[in-house]
Amino acid sequence: MSPEQCRAARGLIDWSQQALAEHALVGLSTVRDFEKGRRIPHENRLKSIKNALENAGVLFIAENGEGPGVRLKKS
Repeated sequence: MSPEQCRAARGLIDWSQQALAEHALVGLSTVRDFEKGRRIPHENRLKSIKNALENAGVLFIAENGEGPGVRLKKS
């Protein structure tokens, strides 16, 4: 997951950085710094962030020649 995917995923589900941090059980600075490209969180924290977004209905799309992306699961 890239910082850009993380920001886009939050936008899809209308979560603030604070809401993502709370759902992922990580600090707000972890989310903020990752999304700004300041640092990459430890593997377990990054996984917690991605899992929180996936549990909220986000699907991560791998690089397929057009670039990575995100979308919502069909309901």
